Amino acid sequence: MMNEIKIFSPATVANVACGFDVLGFCLDNVGDDMVIRKVDKKGIKITHIEGFDLPYEAEQNVAGVSALAMYDTLDIDFGFEIEIYKNIKPGSGIGSSAASAVGSVFGMNELLGRPFNKTQLTEFAIKGEALASKCEHADNLAPAMFGGFTLVKGIKPLQILEIPSPDDLFATIIHPQIEIKTSESRAVLPKEVSLSDAIAQWSNVGSLIHALHTSDYNLIKDSLHDVIIEPHRSKLIPHYEEVKNSMLNAGALGACISGSGPSIFSLCKGEETAKKVAGAIKNVYNSTGIDFDIHVSKINTKGIKILN
Repeated sequence: MMNEIKIFSPATVANVACGFDVLGFCLDNVGDDMVIRKVDKKGIKITHIEGFDLPYEAEQNVAGVSALAMYDTLDIDFGFEIEIYKNIKPGSGIGSSAASAVGSVFGMNELLGRPFNKTQLTEFAIKGEALASKCEHADNLAPAMFGGFTLVKGIKPLQILEIPSPDDLFATIIHPQIEIKTSESRAVLPKEVSLSDAIAQWSNVGSLIHALHTSDYNLIKDSLHDVIIEPHRSKLIPHYEEVKNSMLNAGALGACISGSGPSIFSLCKGEETAKKVAGAIKNVYNSTGIDFDIHVSKINTKGIKILN
């Protein structure tokens, strides 16, 4: 059995417009690298972090908290060390904390011979994600673990549904280099919504799920609308409406806030359109004085993976 494993833990987009806290999808070419190894000393220890300034104390680090949640269920006489090579900026809105939370438990599970299934691993990862967002949710964790699109049917008990995606579906994402903490972005949300808005929202969720199952790009376009969350969170993101309009005008099927922001995603039919959308966003943000990254990615249907 292996004593060390290197993994790629992918970035994700959560909410997906109408699917607040339940819907997400996995990205293909942006994510964190992590190394997990078995060691003689019992417990969980984070030994190396690169990329961003994060706590080394396991109880204060998202990867450490999820690892401890899993470790506490084990009857073993050894421990684990974790190295984190952080490529997803914390607070970026593309699942930085979820990548860490999923990565540690996935790697430990592989070294143990896979005693837990993906749903069980996601339950452990929820504990780490809650450290970052101050609540338990799995809409970033599930696509990172399972790949593709996922729908979180429920948290207690945890139920994750894997949703197919059309072969030619691409995402284009802009990440402005500012930070919006998930806990802060939740604070601006309303406690109650109107019945008419609720009806519109669950109608869009249902039709989007059907569209993904049937590869109906026109229905995807008709469904990617958020009448509840976007009006409040978009105010926290500089030039949001301008960027969204540029995406739609360049041919995107739809665009909305990625997770809690500040990243903004669009879904596109075909890589050519996705790259055209990237160019349109760049034209908008070049004049803002805000640094930014743009990612063009096919939907990653595999999720987290082993690198060695």
